[in-house]
Amino acid sequence: MKSESVHLGMQQAVVKAPQFTQLLSATRRGARLGRLLTVEQLVAWGWFRDGDSTHAAALVVAELASNAVRHGRLEGRGFRLTLVRLPGAGLRIEVTDPRGERLPVRSASGLGMVVVDALAADWGVRPFPPSGKTVWAEMSREAPGRGPERLAGG
Repeated sequence: MKSESVHLGMQQAVVKAPQFTQLLSATRRGARLGRLLTVEQLVAWGWFRDGDSTHAAALVVAELASNAVRHGRLEGRGFRLTLVRLPGAGLRIEVTDPRGERLPVRSASGLGMVVVDALAADWGVRPFPPSGKTVWAEMSREAPGRGPERLAGG
């Protein structure tokens, strides 16, 4: 998680960014609940319920959660959704699942990560020891993603 440091003379105060974390079942219902909870949390943080940025964040969560259910599932294990409100008007979305060996890729057989790439300012993967991974995406409230032209490959 990111935090912002504020320097006060010789002392340093660390201000933690507001965040929301929820463990969800690795099912289609869990993925849908993650998307719905994301919208409610963003509204609580002052985002517009029907705003483009809120819809874009919900789509990114839907894709990352769906991937966690489809490709990152282990019997009896769920996935974790974390939302972090970043300084300014940013949002960091993290989805952690137990399958660290199955990394997301851009594929001709699926458009999922292409959609994430188009809507997020940046995204990536980091290990979650001992065996899992966290797929993260960062977005801005003002200008979601890199634009629809990315969806068309432009």
